[in-house]
Amino acid sequence: MTTFRSSFTLWRLVQTARELTEDARVRGRVDAVLHIMGGPGGAYGKGRPLVNALEDVAQEALLQGDFAFAQRFQRFAAYAGGELFLDILVNYYDDEARQRSEKHMRRMAALGADRAVAALDVLCRDQPGASAADARDLFRGIARSVDYLGLGDGEGGIRLSGKEARQLQEYGHMEMVLRNLPRPASAEAARMMSDVLADADAGMLAQLLELRARQAGLAALRTAVEDPDSSESALHECLKNQEWIFGGAYVAELARRQYTPDTILDIPLLRGDGSLHVVELKRANIKDLVIRRSGHLMLGAPAHRAVSQAQNYLRAMDENRPSILAEHGVDTRRASATVVIGHPRYVTGGVTSQEIAETLRTYNTHQARIEVITYEALLDSASRMLALSSARQDPAPASAPAPTSAEESAA
Repeated sequence: MTTFRSSFTLWRLVQTARELTEDARVRGRVDAVLHIMGGPGGAYGKGRPLVNALEDVAQEALLQGDFAFAQRFQRFAAYAGGELFLDILVNYYDDEARQRSEKHMRRMAALGADRAVAALDVLCRDQPGASAADARDLFRGIARSVDYLGLGDGEGGIRLSGKEARQLQEYGHMEMVLRNLPRPASAEAARMMSDVLADADAGMLAQLLELRARQAGLAALRTAVEDPDSSESALHECLKNQEWIFGGAYVAELARRQYTPDTILDIPLLRGDGSLHVVELKRANIKDLVIRRSGHLMLGAPAHRAVSQAQNYLRAMDENRPSILAEHGVDTRRASATVVIGHPRYVTGGVTSQEIAETLRTYNTHQARIEVITYEALLDSASRMLALSSARQDPAPASAPAPTSAEESAA
């Protein structure tokens, strides 16, 4: 069950965001949100209509090419739909709140460093000949003991407010991030890393960070595909806002997933020309994806059902094109679709991966608007794209120096 949220803080953030765009259509969508929320006081429009209106702002911003503004309202919609804590939202878009949070984190870091020094002082006092290995063992023991600390069960102990509980959750997230940071192997390596970062181009760093995020996203998808119990929703979560995986023809994933009353799209993608492309996701664990009948290979029933579902979506998009274009700014006439279903590792009946690929290739050549691919094909294609991106980030190898006349003579 969805837990809808809204608040004065969200209203204030939306008001502030309105001044960040000059586009009349985007502002009109923002005004629709503010109309739903009303003024200070009351419930601020909490509910599904507010979530839809926030997603409409994000989608209009995407259509106008303002991706940062679109992401802002996607996060607003995630909070209103119960998927994101308000504290995290505020840290994104409220400068004063973020500065207070950073100040608190700096104090916590300083306090931790001070306690670490105190612990080392005690170690040196009790063991004057203590080594670096002894210090590591000390802090390792402290870190392990923290897992056994508690705040009591509430009966005479400490009761945490909702805000304090969320702060503890944020500290847990910080701990996971810090644990995953790369650590230089030595002081010299740390100095070299610092020098490199000091001279690094900001654009290049941004590209490297984006590349790392894509690698992590692809690894998460691969893990989900290799789990035979992964549901469609688990696979969808791995592919959310990962439109790059489907190729360079798509600008972004649209915020709105429902354009007609009876169709909810898994992943609606926006093409460069403003038209819609639908991605329909099915499970990876499909045993009868391809079957053998009378010596011939053909798609099994699950694939045909998925294609029929995609056909119905496209028909609904065609029939409702004028209203969708007028209300949401997306051209759905002659929209196309991709069905992602199955993986050769789960197919039974002695059908090989090559045979599955050939069967799908034959099937797709007879389809005009719908393509069927496996998760294996999707992962392989995305991996090749990442490999090309990684190669572009690698510096060109230094050319070998021209041989001297003496070397030529020796040769």
